Amino acid sequence: MPYEAWFKSEGYEVYHPESVCEGEGDLVPAGRWILAGTGFRTTREAHSEVQEYFGVPVISLTLVDPYFYHLDTALFVLDDDNIAYYPEAFSPGSREVLARLYPDAVLATREDAMAFGLNSVSDGRHVFISPGATALAGRLAGRGYVPVPVDLSEFQKAGGGIKCCTQEIREIRS
Repeated sequence: MPYEAWFKSEGYEVYHPESVCEGEGDLVPAGRWILAGTGFRTTREAHSEVQEYFGVPVISLTLVDPYFYHLDTALFVLDDDNIAYYPEAFSPGSREVLARLYPDAVLATREDAMAFGLNSVSDGRHVFISPGATALAGRLAGRGYVPVPVDLSEFQKAGGGIKCCTQEIREIRS
């Protein structure tokens, strides 16, 4: 595959997973750990495989609402210490885990989540967000973040948003 050849030519190791994993749709690096979604597309076995490969703790989260089929439709990382998410997209146990790990998280409404407001990208200050997620943008601004609306309404018709248009290359540190 051309992308695999490019990564190899640039000195990156290419790993072929054994378990079903939808990549950064269900794997979200979040500071000290990786938040990992399961329930619709990525298997729980993939979470163990990711932890073994990267040597970073993986926090498994179960998605329960089919409208939020990937973790990146229900949650995004604001900075090394905080996230934004839609609680009802997760099982009760996963909601409890998120509440304990992120007691100051920014919570989204269903309307914001349905507008792909959680398929956002943050640099720690600026949050590139769907213009339809107005309540979430207001909550983010109230916490000191700078919402930057990006209209991808045509792309959303295919089931994706801002995060889906990124290819982040980062070093994962344990």
